[in-house]
Formats: sequence, structure tokens, C-alpha cells
Amino acid sequence: MSADVSPAPSGSVTPRTFKDLFRRHPAGVAVVTLAGPDGAPVGFTATSVISVSADPAVLAFSITEVSSSWPALREASSAVVHFLSHDHAQLSTRFATPGIDRFAGVPLTWLPTGEPRLADVGAWARIRIDERVRAGSSYLVVASVLELADDLAPDGEPSAPRLVYVDRTYHGTGPHSQVG
Repeated sequence: MSADVSPAPSGSVTPRTFKDLFRRHPAGVAVVTLAGPDGAPVGFTATSVISVSADPAVLAFSITEVSSSWPALREASSAVVHFLSHDHAQLSTRFATPGIDRFAGVPLTWLPTGEPRLADVGAWARIRIDERVRAGSSYLVVASVLELADDLAPDGEPSAPRLVYVDRTYHGTGPHSQVG
């Protein structure tokens, strides 16, 4: 089956129409944490985390250049990507909110290598930042995975459904969300 697709008229792709398209595209939710230049923890919510390569393990995510976390991330050599479960919606909202102390009241531990880690998140990857590629008004951050932890139950299944964001609403994955 083929479809007759015509290119969009020039000028019809606006920031609003592009955001609206992706608003309806489900995305896994993660929080990225790192140590800032002064040693204080820095963190933000990312719905752009992707797997790039399994061998070697490489992931990527994007961040806008106007993010309050960008100056620290621009200088950092490592970070931790936390893969949120369905019960972490408030944590995601907190790390997406500008102008607040995102770490206030959030249980935090520090890895021996110096990165802050959210203590209540069982699935995470410690990364080495390899590249920062300018992409429009954002940067694509490409990173090697150095260490990871997954919150699998003894049967090998995730211990909690993952958090997904679509159409400005949080959802949890699981058997109820499977098709076919």
C-alpha cells in the first residue's frame, strides 16, 4: 500500500505545529542529573532520551540552550539518566519546573564517581558525555553508558511500569497498554 504524500507548503511548519505533532507522540520520561561546576546537583526532565547503539552502549537526549541546566551540562563530563516508573510523575513535574530548587525534599545519593543520583529511582545509567551537537535552538547530547542499574523483578520483568508522556498527560506502561 502506498500513500500519495505531498510536501508541506513552505512556511507551514511552525514551532507550534511541530510541537503539536510531537505532543501526541508518546515519549518515555527520564530525569538527567549531574554535578554543576560548584559541585551542587543540577537536574532536568528529558522526554527525548533515545538508544543510539547497543555495542558499544550509547544513548542521546536533547536540551534547549535556554534551559537553566544547559550551562552546567555544557561543561560536564558525566551525568546520570534516570528512567522513571509510573509512580514518578511528580518527580518528573518537579524537574521540569523552572525557578525552583528541584532537589528540595528529593532523596539523593552521590555515586563514588561524583554524580548525584535520585535514590528513589531504580533504573538509571551513568554516562560519559561524548558530544554536544547544536541542533536549532537545542543541543543533542550523545553519551556512552558506563554503568547501569535496572529495577527488574526476579522474573526479569520491570518491577514497575515505566512513565510515558503524551498529549500533556502522564501514562504508565504495562499489560493494560499492550496492543495485540
